[in-house]
Amino acid sequence: METKIGLKLLIDNKSHKVIFAEAGKEFVDFIFSLLALPIGSVIKLLSSASMQGSIGNLYQSVKNIDSNYLLPNKEKSSLLEPKICLSGSPSNLLLEGDNNSLQPKIYVCQGGCSTASLEKNGICPTCRGKFTRERTLVVPSKETVEMGNSTCESGGFVRGVVTYMITDKLEVTPMSSISSITLINKFGLNKGNVDLSEEVVHMGMNEGLALLKASLQSKMVLTDVFLGKNWSKSRV
Repeated sequence: METKIGLKLLIDNKSHKVIFAEAGKEFVDFIFSLLALPIGSVIKLLSSASMQGSIGNLYQSVKNIDSNYLLPNKEKSSLLEPKICLSGSPSNLLLEGDNNSLQPKIYVCQGGCSTASLEKNGICPTCRGKFTRERTLVVPSKETVEMGNSTCESGGFVRGVVTYMITDKLEVTPMSSISSITLINKFGLNKGNVDLSEEVVHMGMNEGLALLKASLQSKMVLTDVFLGKNWSKSRV
């Protein structure tokens, strides 16, 4: 079943823009976790053709190059599907189906030395043999980490039981009446003749991918993802 994360949007109906969103720990943990995504994983998720600039061409070059041109102990997957390992952090919504990313492989040598490597076919510094025997690195789950923490807040990045304010440009601060009023004043919405509304939306896989893409291209991320071009028409 697809994970859904809820948040509340404050919308300026006249300009059809999101002023800010109110969200809990789950949404903030997700957008913070985007900073931990290797660039190879970002391009894989969004497709190389949709990337601005030339990084998509670089990704495609690695994908197309014949393996005969790579060193014997190198694999394309280390660049195209880099391993992600953040102990104590929640599974990234965009990578929940990617077991290779969430459960990194390690390799030990045939000689049974105490050393290990994240790189297959690397050379063991003890016996000079190759790291060829595959093992799975088990990363502590959120539940396991929480069992040893009395606050039950060690999973993820931010504290729970707190509401956070996220602006259209993904500026994140703890929610307060002062911060929200300051932001409303900044937009000049305190001068009367305003048309504001609240709307609860939910983010799943598709919205998560759209948010990742918009965060690389736009200064109106929440508006682009949750309102879209046809939003005003759908309100009529």
